[in-house]
Amino acid sequence: MTKRLSIFPLPGAILFPGLQLPLHIFEPRYRELVGSALAKDRLIGMVQPQRNAEGSPLYAVGCVGRIGDVEALEDGRYNIVLEGEARFRILRELEVTTAFRQVEAEMIEDRESEVLASVERAGFEFEARRFATMQGYSVDWDSVERLDDETLINGVAQIAPFDSAAKQALLEAESLSDRCELMIQLMQFFALRDDGDEIVTLQ
Repeated sequence: MTKRLSIFPLPGAILFPGLQLPLHIFEPRYRELVGSALAKDRLIGMVQPQRNAEGSPLYAVGCVGRIGDVEALEDGRYNIVLEGEARFRILRELEVTTAFRQVEAEMIEDRESEVLASVERAGFEFEARRFATMQGYSVDWDSVERLDDETLINGVAQIAPFDSAAKQALLEAESLSDRCELMIQLMQFFALRDDGDEIVTLQ
């Protein structure tokens, strides 16, 4: 299924289906985008630009978010929470008169309620604990163990301190199992890079 999407190209910001992304909207063109979305279907396509430059080419895959909570401020800014609904693949960018960019996109139909094999889940939790300890994170592991596989993998993928290219690769992974395997590889790789002098951060 193809769909016309108004997009918010934001470097380093990744949204996954089933998760939330809080955003503070202050640029005039994106205030216009939010106003337009609120007047129509409340949908915004989150996608990363390939470079942090005006009009940069876009990565092919993003995620549609539906505006949930919204706070309209007196000066025209917004505080919103996007709720991830589905991934999309950009087919082409449209020529528009709006200040914000729009694309024609194909919606990606992910398999519902994917689950990991027990050995995959155990391997992921082992690496996540090791990575968190190395990075100095405090984690409520009891709560983590109660999460379903999809919420766990996508949640960590969205908040992990990886660079934009790594996060994009996670978003583009075809299945939950593929994303889990890639997450483990990334945690191992970035743990090796982090020798105490270099901290891996979002770009």
